[in-house]
Parts: sequence; C-alpha cells; structure tokens
Amino acid sequence: MANPFVHVELNTTDVDKAKTFYGQLFDWKLEDMQMGPSGTYTTIKVGDGTGGGLLKNPMPGVPSFWLAYVLVDDIGAATKKAAALGAKIVKDSIEVPDMGWLSIIEDPTGAALGLWQTKTS
Repeated sequence: MANPFVHVELNTTDVDKAKTFYGQLFDWKLEDMQMGPSGTYTTIKVGDGTGGGLLKNPMPGVPSFWLAYVLVDDIGAATKKAAALGAKIVKDSIEVPDMGWLSIIEDPTGAALGLWQTKTS
C-alpha cells in the first residue's frame, strides 16, 4: 500500500497520567527515550500493527490529542504538495536525528496530519 499510516502519537497535557492509563488499558510496552533539551519521548510498542509514542504537548493551552503520521518518500516534496492543495503547514519539515524527518499539516477541512520520511542508511 502506498503511503501507509506508520506512527500514531499522543500529545498529552499529563504524560504520567497517560502512561498509567494506556499501560493498564492495553498490552503496550512503553519505553522512555531522552530527546535532549526537548525532554523525554515515550515510545509505544504494540507488537503487530502501527506503533507510536507519547510526549508532553508542546502547545500550551491545547488539549491532549492523537496525531497520525503517513509515510512519504520525500518530506519536502510532500509538504509542498500538501500546501499547493490547500493545506496549512503547521510545522515545516524538521529532522528527527538518526530517524528521519517530519512535518505536520492541517488539511483544508481543519484536520491535522503528520507526514514522515524515514532516514535510510
């Protein structure tokens, strides 16, 4: 399938409460990773299926929300194409060291979506 969903991320106002809730609700393995000055990122490993992560919501005053990411071959081209089709660019392409690149768009209906390009060796 072209452009599958590859990652789902919870931006939460309360990381500890979210980890407790989802750790008890599902059989997910939660692992904390230090992300330098930006703090801790918790990976969600689900076994089969799309994994994800959770982090402290970086937008003060915005309620917790889930964000899905779709795999693209070229993050710059996909982000520009989305803009040309009427999307608002919420976060332009940024690198996640040793992993890949992401951008976040808001489609013309107001729905947020992440774009992800995996770094290849």
